[in-house]
Amino acid sequence: MSMFDGLRFRNVSSPIHRIDPRAKFIYVCALFVAAVLFNQLIPLLILLLIQIPLVVMAKVVREWLRLIRGASFFAAIIFIMNVISLYFYGGYPSLASIIEHALAMTVRFIVLVESFSIFFLTTSPDMFGLSLEQIGVPYEFCFAFTTAIRFVPVLAEEAQTIIDAQRSRGLELEGGNIMRRIRNYIPILIPLIVNAIRRSLELAEAMESRAWGASKKRTNLYVLKMGSRDYCLIIVSILMVAASVYVWLFIKIPSITQILWP
Repeated sequence: MSMFDGLRFRNVSSPIHRIDPRAKFIYVCALFVAAVLFNQLIPLLILLLIQIPLVVMAKVVREWLRLIRGASFFAAIIFIMNVISLYFYGGYPSLASIIEHALAMTVRFIVLVESFSIFFLTTSPDMFGLSLEQIGVPYEFCFAFTTAIRFVPVLAEEAQTIIDAQRSRGLELEGGNIMRRIRNYIPILIPLIVNAIRRSLELAEAMESRAWGASKKRTNLYVLKMGSRDYCLIIVSILMVAASVYVWLFIKIPSITQILWP
């Protein structure tokens, strides 16, 4: 459950936390576009490394490392599946090129996870919902989105609590074959689903008791205003997308195997 814990907002005083959520969201989208454009290892490693200073500035290194450790299992699956598929169907000339391309796909996954981790660790769900509302998104969609963001870490904590409780009663999760392991998780999924339904009913009753949706014209306590720091991040994001598109169209990026063994 450490992967979900690495996506929870941390209320820390840092320059990254003070950036407007809209500017950070544009940066994440720009990084997503840049990561999808390239399938070479060198530019993807550059995209991975340029985010590390942001993690240090945001003071969320421990949470970020916890997320990367939680995502390592999925990264290993991506690497293994790419190696197997490229070996039989890719048509690559050598095993080194196959491994490099598989590593590139793995690093792309880590880049995407890393960028969204920085966004969610440094952006309050309330402020992000407020920013969506100020750009014209209907409040119902903003409320549903922010509620889903809040519920994911809560459900992850409940799942861990249920796992610990069932293990204390003698439930074995690691033993046996794959089918037996899947059946062992049934005593965990059923209480988790019941708790999720119970929480949703409590939330619906709380919303109804507060006359949610009775007034069409809403007011907010805070009004987000973008400053020079926010506009600088937006400009950097646009330039990053433009540079990525230019490199993707007009510059041939060599692979590491071509550099080492020309």
